Amino acid sequence: MEDLPVEKRPAIQEQLGTSDLQADVELDAGEEDGLDDGEEDLYRGEEELSAVSHEPRQTSDSESLKVQDSCSLSPAVDILSYSEREWKGNTAKSALIRKGYKEMSAKFSHLRRVRGDNYCALRATLFQVLSQSMQVPQWLQDDTVLTQLPKQLEAQEGLISQWRFPGQHVPGDGSGDPTERLKGYMELLRKIKWQAAAERPGSAERQRFCERLFQGEEEELGMLEALKLLMLGRAAELHGRMQAGQDVPLFCWLLFARDSSVCPRSFLSNHLRHVGLSAGLEQVEMFLLGYALQHTIQVYRLYKANTEEFVTFYPDDHRDDWPSVCLVTEDDRHYNVPVAEAAEPGEELTAS
Repeated sequence: MEDLPVEKRPAIQEQLGTSDLQADVELDAGEEDGLDDGEEDLYRGEEELSAVSHEPRQTSDSESLKVQDSCSLSPAVDILSYSEREWKGNTAKSALIRKGYKEMSAKFSHLRRVRGDNYCALRATLFQVLSQSMQVPQWLQDDTVLTQLPKQLEAQEGLISQWRFPGQHVPGDGSGDPTERLKGYMELLRKIKWQAAAERPGSAERQRFCERLFQGEEEELGMLEALKLLMLGRAAELHGRMQAGQDVPLFCWLLFARDSSVCPRSFLSNHLRHVGLSAGLEQVEMFLLGYALQHTIQVYRLYKANTEEFVTFYPDDHRDDWPSVCLVTEDDRHYNVPVAEAAEPGEELTAS
């Protein structure tokens, strides 16, 4: 915080919240009740999903992230029933989370749990974006910019050669060249999957399409890597604007004030390339994700119930001109998908 310009500090504190500028939120896992023994735990971290060490430099990528056959989102459950079952303790934290779910229930009747590995924030956001898109956004339709993005980033700072993929033995597009592989993932996201989702006739069809797509397999992971590429491209653009003395969103001052993230290269080396493998997104990086997708990500932060930070927008400066999607989190680490209304029997539930 000391490295930030003095005139920027009050606005950044207001946007992120004072507590979030100090450190990541760490909740006491032993304080609350867990899932029932008979249920699949979608909140498992990478070390449990792969049954290997959490240390990223001591395990191969193929061991760290095993392909799973089940959908990456669980079926929708009643939001209040879920709250009572998962937070049935008598602690202050349990009461706070239940209160948050109660307030949410005025707008959302159901909840879909998202597979809780280190891709969780990316997965939940992209699922919501694709399942609600009725057309491919204009910014994503520029073939030249998007297909050349990996080459441009590699030429600028040698960034792409540092990329770390989820599975060394998963075949990519073209050769083993990471720029070609990421180019293939970008084309997969934009030309094939985003376009296909947008062409589905109605919300229920888009939901079903996304459920078939989000299976934890190569296509899903490739799209999430493409999303990271968009984040890196936007980070490089914003950093360049900062260096030139141009106006940038407030979160950029915090993103690049970290000792481990003073420029796009160190941001990739120390943060972004580990996302999905051994780390999730930090809160400031949620702002970058929103800018990368040109979507406002509205998040109900349940542990912040009773405060002004209960509902946070990533970012909060394009709420009137960007599409929005909604997520819910209990701890700023795992994100789930709220569902606005229940469908008739035999129909899909509509995520909001």
